Amino acid sequence: MSGDRQQTDVFESAKSSFLSGNRLIQAVRGSLVGTAKKADDICFTSVATDSRAVVQGTLFVPLIGENQDGHRYIPQGIEKGASVIFVCRANYEKETALYEKLAAENPSVAFITVENTLHALQDAAGAYVEQFPNLIKCAVTGSSGKTTTKEIAVALLGQKYKVISNKGNLNSETGLPLSVFEIRSEHELGLFEMGMNRRNEIGEIAAVLKPNYGIVTNIGTAHIGILGSREAIAEEKKKVFTYVDEHGVAVIPAADDFADFLAKDVRGKIVRYGKDVYDTGVTFVRDAGLEGTVFSVDGVEMQLHLPGAYNFSNALGAVALARELGLSPQQIKTGIESVQPLGARSHLIKDRLNILEDCYNANPDSMSKAVEFCADLQVSGKKIFVLGDMLELGEESQSAHTKIGELVAQSDADKVYFVGEEMQYAYKAASEKLAGKIEHIVSHDDEAIKTVAEKIRAFASDSDFVLLKGSNGIGLNRLVPLLCDAGEAKK
Repeated sequence: MSGDRQQTDVFESAKSSFLSGNRLIQAVRGSLVGTAKKADDICFTSVATDSRAVVQGTLFVPLIGENQDGHRYIPQGIEKGASVIFVCRANYEKETALYEKLAAENPSVAFITVENTLHALQDAAGAYVEQFPNLIKCAVTGSSGKTTTKEIAVALLGQKYKVISNKGNLNSETGLPLSVFEIRSEHELGLFEMGMNRRNEIGEIAAVLKPNYGIVTNIGTAHIGILGSREAIAEEKKKVFTYVDEHGVAVIPAADDFADFLAKDVRGKIVRYGKDVYDTGVTFVRDAGLEGTVFSVDGVEMQLHLPGAYNFSNALGAVALARELGLSPQQIKTGIESVQPLGARSHLIKDRLNILEDCYNANPDSMSKAVEFCADLQVSGKKIFVLGDMLELGEESQSAHTKIGELVAQSDADKVYFVGEEMQYAYKAASEKLAGKIEHIVSHDDEAIKTVAEKIRAFASDSDFVLLKGSNGIGLNRLVPLLCDAGEAKK
């Protein structure tokens, strides 16, 4: 190959790279290892933190966790085609000879030392986002309802814009940076969910996207075992508004007791939303039970097909954002009525039994809302609740599960199955008022789930109602095929 052809290939590679080599090194404050690779030659067209996801041209970021160090998988990353690899400086200094040797033996791979590989991933992602100055950047966070709100907002905003969003709930310190690398030049609006399970995680990932529009769904008690108080949670969630300027909008739940705190010092427009907030153009029409909620926006009536007041609230946050971004009432109606349940969230299954599968996640707020909704629900048959442990509550777990038991005791449930070790506290709290109607199943292994299914099938009659609510780790979704006569869930 001639020198001219080689120069052309390098130029074309640099043009197709997510970031130029010099910009990448500058963004992550990195240093190249060895002399085999030059900054001008660096090219990467995908990013991965798992060596199994590496393909040709991947930037491989080995993360260091409590029990695992991704640096051990660097050879696998090289073998699968990684073109750039971050190396923690501490690891490099400890095994300099090894990394110098790897760099010399793999001249097609750029090894870049960085202070912290996670922060380098975030910084690289932030630099990548900066290449799309015309992108409308929106974020959603909150203690519960984040993913549902995001998906409703995507359905709405997609009526006017070419939207990119994170898949599922890839919303963490690693999920959000990986997600923004999916942005392309054709996208007009990026809508990204932001979650947390440690202090300042929202601050870090907000710095990656720098959203000018933000929604907070609520301030609850999810992760209170980590942050210690609702005040600390509110302080963290508020960071989603850090980059909202005078041209941006902060969308805040009006009824939340932290609404004023969230609004304080926001530089942009503040929009408060809720069922009884009429200056958002929304008018509540009727609760359609398991069929959702009927409401109007600026006089145009529409129906959200996700049941429960909590899902209606999620929709109102999305509607408020959509109105601020110029959607017409008809576009909002089309988007709202296209919304379908996401996975195991508020998924109504009509089979021999009517099953509300809402067991992708659970915390004290979402569990309470689900129980309250089902307690108020008018059904023709019996009501059966299956409630699984709420995880990651730390020292708050006993009191939180006790409160759920007290709430269940006030319901009109005909039968309640508490599943998991922590649900012993809910069981005890409900025992006096619901004696003979409740059972506690300590385990949540496959045999335990099978036992619960057998008990329900023996107790239930056709068209009875079953609520499945618990943290994803409990796996109550395994009950669905065991309770459905048709073999698979039907919407």
